[in-house]
Amino acid sequence: MQASDDPMAIPLWIDGHAYLTMAETFFDVRNPKTGEVLRRVPLCGAGEAARAVTAAEAASRAWAAQAATARAGLLAAVGDALDGYTAHFAKLIIEETGCDADAATAEVAAAAVLLRGGAPGIASGLPATAPASVLAIVADDTAPLLGSLSRAVPALLGGATVVVKPSPKAPSPVFALAELTARSGFPGGVFNVLQGDDAAILGLCAAGAVVALHFSGDPALGARVGALAARHGKLFVA
Repeated sequence: MQASDDPMAIPLWIDGHAYLTMAETFFDVRNPKTGEVLRRVPLCGAGEAARAVTAAEAASRAWAAQAATARAGLLAAVGDALDGYTAHFAKLIIEETGCDADAATAEVAAAAVLLRGGAPGIASGLPATAPASVLAIVADDTAPLLGSLSRAVPALLGGATVVVKPSPKAPSPVFALAELTARSGFPGGVFNVLQGDDAAILGLCAAGAVVALHFSGDPALGARVGALAARHGKLFVA
């Protein structure tokens, strides 16, 4: 059990709610400028990855069957909600990446615009996603909110469900966004968050329901993630 004075553990988000797991190892989320331990995040593996993918797969058929306008409306509602929490999300980004306030605020604003469908150029070049499918998304801490959404939004609009694995260095913005999806009426299982590192990525690659693994972030890290995907013959898009 976590002691009351320990840093808060960031859970996963599976099937529309926070999911706590007793991982063998936790990663300390630190403020890169001060070194202060802000939070802890579980380094999950194949078991948690399978749970997240199972939830996404169970939700995929109903999500794909919705009218495209209905999916877009739900994403826009999340964008509207995000606007109301700009300061909170910017604070999370500042704390976990060390960027300045202007850059963090701009990232949140761009994420809200993307969710509302006002920035199609961000998603240009991504392959179309087959309906009733599951897409895995891995992002680094370069742009912990916008990076994940640049891959997730076009997939969700196209009818796929997603499992997002943020960087363990900056896990909070995506988890907080998952909470907003629930408040905005997203069906459970459509947007899932898996915490972890290489073991979590390998778990996603091993899941048969995952049609592709998308990466957003530093190309050098992307090459390493791509090598993990190649072990399982999983389509990789960076």
